[in-house]
Amino acid sequence: MKAKSNVSSDDMRAEYDFDYSKAVRGKYYRRLLKEGANVVVLDPDVARAFRSSAAVNEALRSLLKMSEATRRLTSRSGGRAASARR
Repeated sequence: MKAKSNVSSDDMRAEYDFDYSKAVRGKYYRRLLKEGANVVVLDPDVARAFRSSAAVNEALRSLLKMSEATRRLTSRSGGRAASARR
């Protein structure tokens, strides 16, 4: 078994020595705007219901498809119901 290292948790290793003088602010900003980056944070109870982001996308697509079908039904029957009220 290995002995624990004496390095404290707030010390960075030498290979992670960043040179912030060469950093560019907003380097990927335009690309993110162009490609779109939508980040959604799910509540913990909702996140537990899905095993992956693909499952979340599948559920949302299914909901959108159902919503579109319901909207079409409502708009068709809405015209008849409005004329019946007169």
